[in-house]
Amino acid sequence: MKVFVDENIPLITVQELLRLDYEVVDIRGTEKKGMADEDIWEMVQKTGCLLITTDKGFAEKRYEKHNGILIVRLKQPNRIKIHQKVMKAISLFKEREWQGLTVVMQDTFHTVWKDKKIRQ
Repeated sequence: MKVFVDENIPLITVQELLRLDYEVVDIRGTEKKGMADEDIWEMVQKTGCLLITTDKGFAEKRYEKHNGILIVRLKQPNRIKIHQKVMKAISLFKEREWQGLTVVMQDTFHTVWKDKKIRQ
């Protein structure tokens, strides 16, 4: 499965996803670092990636066609907590379930939206 990790996702998460055989797009350290959200969305759409981010603004995209959005929203985030929430979310859904799925992982619960127009 292809995933795009926003710059705010810890490197330990990138390493773990790679270890689990995910194809990871990470723009950190490249000329694309610091891309605007709209440019990130366009890139995610073109590459067919699941987007992993802490940017709550991407929740607005939940009604557009997409390959999955995972947003981590914590009151006091740190790299370990973000990593744990990402890995928890990844374990909750199979690869084919992510299409059209938007998941917001919070401190004590998570919210899930599924685009009803997308057929499984």
